[in-house]
Amino acid sequence: MNENQQEERRPSPPSSGQDNSGLVESASPPAEESDAESGAPQLTRRSFLMWVGSSGALGALPTAALAAPVAASAPVGAVDDSLVTVRLTVNDVAQEAKVDVRTSLLDYLRENLQLTGTKKGCDHGQCGACTVHVNGRRVNSCLSLVAMHEGDSVTTIEGLGTPDRLHPLQAAFVAHDGLQCGYCTSGQIMSAAALLTEPCGRADADVKEAMSGNICRCGAYSNILAAIRQVRDAG
Repeated sequence: MNENQQEERRPSPPSSGQDNSGLVESASPPAEESDAESGAPQLTRRSFLMWVGSSGALGALPTAALAAPVAASAPVGAVDDSLVTVRLTVNDVAQEAKVDVRTSLLDYLRENLQLTGTKKGCDHGQCGACTVHVNGRRVNSCLSLVAMHEGDSVTTIEGLGTPDRLHPLQAAFVAHDGLQCGYCTSGQIMSAAALLTEPCGRADADVKEAMSGNICRCGAYSNILAAIRQVRDAG
């Protein structure tokens, strides 16, 4: 076989109008040419390069098809819907703030108002360290958005009593050593203060059930129970 005949048998590159089926077929190595004299298959340099090029184009197709569109930029002067103005009362003081709609009541109290007596424990409503009163009822502030409390009255441990004028429960916790590390104590006291106004049975088991949402990792439960019992009996 002369050179001109070999050139005629070599595959021509796919045209620009060729569909993807041609590329799929080219993903396999090209058919080998036979040497006229020995009969052995022969892979030419040109056919090999054509196969590599078409395989690369095939591999690039899924990436191009799945490419994400470029996000359009916000128009100039657009209103930021992520901010909201909230007016509420915290510890008998009127407050107004423009906050992100995703801001929790806990983060608002700690970060905006610097009322750090309310603790962030689990941040999932499981430990009770963040307990505050909203309109007289106890709430896990980590699970509540501040934007939900427009016009509400919030009380934190700072508003329950002061160092020179302790709430009866605060004094009872001190008297009965109802704390060790102290991290959960503000939440424990806030829950106990709400319990005093709730329909809770007089038995210790009833009190334990009502306080089950507040965890003390130090294990001061018996002392906490004694403090609560003292205040309830005195009332």
